[in-house]
Amino acid sequence: MLTIELILLLLLLTAVSSLIALRFRQKVPQPVILIALGVGAGLAGMHLRLHPELFMFVFLPPLLFADAFRMPLREFGELRGPILFLAFGLVVLSTLLCGYAIHWILPVMSLPVCFTLAAALSPTDTVAVSSLIKGRRVPTRLLQLLSGEALFNDASGLVCFRFAMADALTGEFSYQQAFGTFLLVACGGLAIGGAVAWVATRFNKMLTRSGYDETQSQIVLVLLLPFLMYAMAEAVGCSGILAAVAGCMVVKLSGIIEDASTTTRLQSTTVWTMVSYVFNALIFLFLGLQLPSLLQSARTLVLAQHVGMWRLGLLVVEIYGIMLVMRFAGVWLSIACRWASARINRVPFDHPTGFAASLLLTFAGVRGAVTLAAVLSLPTGEDGTMSFPAREPVVVIAAGVIILSLLVASVVIPFCLRFIPPEEVDKNAQEENMARQKLLRAALELLHKAQTIPAIETPPETEEEKAALEEARVEVIDRLTKLYQTRLEQEDATPRIAQADRRNAIRHARMELALRLQILRAERQTMRTLVAEQEINDQTEWKLQQELDYEEEVIHALAQRLPREG
Repeated sequence: MLTIELILLLLLLTAVSSLIALRFRQKVPQPVILIALGVGAGLAGMHLRLHPELFMFVFLPPLLFADAFRMPLREFGELRGPILFLAFGLVVLSTLLCGYAIHWILPVMSLPVCFTLAAALSPTDTVAVSSLIKGRRVPTRLLQLLSGEALFNDASGLVCFRFAMADALTGEFSYQQAFGTFLLVACGGLAIGGAVAWVATRFNKMLTRSGYDETQSQIVLVLLLPFLMYAMAEAVGCSGILAAVAGCMVVKLSGIIEDASTTTRLQSTTVWTMVSYVFNALIFLFLGLQLPSLLQSARTLVLAQHVGMWRLGLLVVEIYGIMLVMRFAGVWLSIACRWASARINRVPFDHPTGFAASLLLTFAGVRGAVTLAAVLSLPTGEDGTMSFPAREPVVVIAAGVIILSLLVASVVIPFCLRFIPPEEVDKNAQEENMARQKLLRAALELLHKAQTIPAIETPPETEEEKAALEEARVEVIDRLTKLYQTRLEQEDATPRIAQADRRNAIRHARMELALRLQILRAERQTMRTLVAEQEINDQTEWKLQQELDYEEEVIHALAQRLPREG
């Protein structure tokens, strides 16, 4: 089957997976559905070899860039301690301690090979976890901690993996040299990503000031930016993953998003949402496609070693258990340190505690496609290079841990969420409400000033025109003042606004929005009639349809922010 046909089929399976997830009302996580579809396609004869270097270059930069964009900078700064410990400290400790534990369980496997396997298993897959908790009430801090950790542990895990692989192939390893190289790779990646992003944002601002702010070209340039950062960092031996993450942070701080036109922001949001959705789905489909061949490798392995398949399965469970114990200890230690720091500095401790929260963070360490790509990149010796010792066992065990971690997490995480009390106050919603109130008060203040400031218009020629213009100005200001005052009454739940007035304002808004939706439906029905009777052509219909769509988006946005209880 041609590559283009395979890609089209994978895109079709992506759409089918969403329909299946909706059919089961999100009870079955979409990553599990995608992997199952990939396995089915593989068994049906669809074969697509995973090239690790190409896979990482195509998928990781845009996905990490998008994830970094969704990470709030303020909360990242507040959680930097636990995030950096889990992303770097825990990865290094897991590589060392789990490597020794695997060697103790499987003494026939050399210690460097065990370190290589442990390093490959250290990165977590936040995409799978996000799908598992989608639509559930999860404490905000837990989500932010998991998202922040996943931004960096891919890089630290892959760096440890390279060191361990080199040790297994050459037998030469120095902890001092490895530590120095680790710092160079990490800091170099951060510096290159930040520098490229700074130059790109300056160039973008220059184009905008010069009038070259065409929406489509700007979106394409931003889409290419993470690939450029990744490629430049990898070309000089630094971390392309950290380059993409750091570059996104610089882009957010630069202010080019705020300076962009409204059309650019709206369209770029749609484009990035689609890119993230499709790429995330393709990752799990690729994983499922590799499983039939990996299962065949497992059968060949157990036959060659004269052991039963159950022994291999037990080995996977044991290694997964070791990784869980290490992660639980690291999670508990990070929470304890943050609690101690809060007590010493006498600041509020706003991190979820308890056994259930620690357990959720532990099982949220799902392994994914980065782990599989890492082990598949181990040399096979087919091109005349030195083959990696015990490559097949490492690949099979890693694949087993990936599947087991995903299946266990899909059961344990929803169970843990039952025992984690929901946040008494939704801090994000509270913050949004506060910001809206300040924006509305600023609008009312401007309208109040506008009542005393004459309109800047072409001077009227007669007194009648002047009087008509002033009357129109006062009418517009009064109408807008009433509109914004009503919105403020909907948002403001403080004692300044009488509760009866607030309830009336909310009911008024709901009735108005419902009526506006009915009007839109009537307009669409009339438009279809005009098309059917050939009074307008399809181009006119498309233009009018866009206007109605924009209006409906505004109505839905207003409806979603209305309080549920008025």
